[in-house]
Amino acid sequence: MEGTRQQKVAKEIQRNFAEMIQGKGMSAFDGALVTVSGARVSPDLSVAYIYVSIFPSEKAGKVMEILKENTRALRGELGNRIGKQLRIIPEISFFLDSSLDYVEHIEELLKK
Repeated sequence: MEGTRQQKVAKEIQRNFAEMIQGKGMSAFDGALVTVSGARVSPDLSVAYIYVSIFPSEKAGKVMEILKENTRALRGELGNRIGKQLRIIPEISFFLDSSLDYVEHIEELLKK
């Protein structure tokens, strides 16, 4: 169960990451639309788990690779944004949120 502090930090990280990715534009991600669908933080606030949704899903592998290659730079930019609010900027781990693919699959099944 997440504490109030964890939830607030996660929400702040999600908001800032969404702004950072939006500022980079689609060209930085091989023409894919990337949205931050969620964020979770470990109890000691040392690790942030960021969930991203990618459209079209065919480019998910390439976009995840781009994100993982740029994790250090993204963490630095996040530190510049929220460094005054947190003592330690958490390490970042990216995860693919495939809920849109699941919804699309269910809709296809219902049409049959």
